[in-house]
Amino acid sequence: MVINLEGVVSENWQNIPAKELFPGIRQRILWRGSNGAKAKILEIDPGAKFTKLDTHFPGPEEVFVVSGVFNDGVHDYPAGTFIHNPGGSAHVPQSKQGCVIFVFFPDG
Repeated sequence: MVINLEGVVSENWQNIPAKELFPGIRQRILWRGSNGAKAKILEIDPGAKFTKLDTHFPGPEEVFVVSGVFNDGVHDYPAGTFIHNPGGSAHVPQSKQGCVIFVFFPDG
């Protein structure tokens, strides 16, 4: 067995500077791929929500709820939930209790 770690990237999300997207919502970019793909953490404070519709175009968005309860404007998703939002879908990310979510855009 040959272990090859060439190109491996690792980050502790709490060490990455946060950028406020909307009041009470911060993002931390974990990784960007050469094709535009990216992985990020979103921290949503209790009661915070996007101030505009979040539309996924052209590609999908993958979400994993790390902690708390995430809401897409319709449904609540507790910690441990995986959500696939296909290209063309739209929602309004928010949280009544607050949450941390991992978000991956495979298509940039």
